[in-house]
Amino acid sequence: MEERKSALDVPAAVVEITRRLEERGYATWAVGGAVRDALLGSSRTDWDLATAATPETVRKLFRPSYPIGLRFGTVGVRGRDGLVYEVTTFRRDIETDGRHAVVEYADTLDEDLARRDFTINAIAYHPLRHEIHDPFDGRSDLQRRLLRCVGDPARRFAEDYLRVLRGLRFAGRYGLEVETATWTALTTAVPGTSRLSGERVREELIKVLEAPGAPAALELYRRSGLLAELFPELDRLDNEEWGRRLRAIADLPRDPVRLRLALLFEPLGETAEETLSRLRFSNAEVRDVTELGAALREPLPPPDDVKAGRRWLRAVTPEWAEDALRLQAALAEGWDAEEDERRRLEAQAARVREILERGDPVTLSDLAIDGNDLKELGLEPGPDFGRILDACLDAVIEDPSLNRRPALLELAREMT
Repeated sequence: MEERKSALDVPAAVVEITRRLEERGYATWAVGGAVRDALLGSSRTDWDLATAATPETVRKLFRPSYPIGLRFGTVGVRGRDGLVYEVTTFRRDIETDGRHAVVEYADTLDEDLARRDFTINAIAYHPLRHEIHDPFDGRSDLQRRLLRCVGDPARRFAEDYLRVLRGLRFAGRYGLEVETATWTALTTAVPGTSRLSGERVREELIKVLEAPGAPAALELYRRSGLLAELFPELDRLDNEEWGRRLRAIADLPRDPVRLRLALLFEPLGETAEETLSRLRFSNAEVRDVTELGAALREPLPPPDDVKAGRRWLRAVTPEWAEDALRLQAALAEGWDAEEDERRRLEAQAARVREILERGDPVTLSDLAIDGNDLKELGLEPGPDFGRILDACLDAVIEDPSLNRRPALLELAREMT
């Protein structure tokens, strides 16, 4: 497609980097997601450049610069705004295996764009001349809200099976319809995604959950067969429960992502930890998501039962109370609860928050005594410490006025 004039909002640092390369005779264009999003009317800071200059030349021209991915031709250049922009030499693939590509430098921008996954990502913009170069008609696909592969769809997915996940993410985030040939090739390529590493799958899932259109993308995961391939535990949910989860996820904020992760994986119960570990989530992330899931499974206390409210907080812990309440509200939204059910949920949440604000004792750290006090009673550290302190906590949850050192020491003596 011939180039068309159209000024996009490009950071001044990107313009400066482009100008320096162009002045030395190296064709340079902005490419990738920032161009796509700018054409859709949204702004991003992570602009990428493709250039005819080699990485060695880029590093000589810019200081400081960073070897972000030299074997792929990518150099990080720090702009005057303090941000690092990726500058990559024009490339073409010479060998792929579904997970990795062997690339070599190319001579032209068109060769570089031809190796990209979808037409909406194969649009280039010249920051100096304000020209759009769109050889695969990606701009038209954006306007038609269509996701279409560059070239032969089957070949594109066979080159890198991660493109299956990327395609579904783009379709969900931007509300795109997947073009028929692209959809056929995508679903055919789904079995190949089992070859992807847990890290790459995890990164894509997080990107889905952090972006607009997460429920739509997850529904495409299921329709395409990807859910059954990568998350068979979730694919076993019946249609009603799956739909409820998606509606609830839509009701949750995108940040922090742990809320959406917990809601998605909570139905797995104790097996959630195994699934999350398989996806290479960190130990801290696994802990957060599984503990939140456990908190969500704790039935909320009756709004008129303060003691039950304290017992709920003991089980959930104050750390997770607000998140658990938010998840309960989202599930009610997903279930399209009746008005009286919503009012009851609001009353339950209000009672829990009242207990928190009042500072009622609900954890061992809230007790007026600790292990050192038990040592003073002549007790030896061991299992009895935990049993006695738990019993003291039971007592003060029933009657917070007992949370005084003399009263608890007396209770402890009675249990020795």
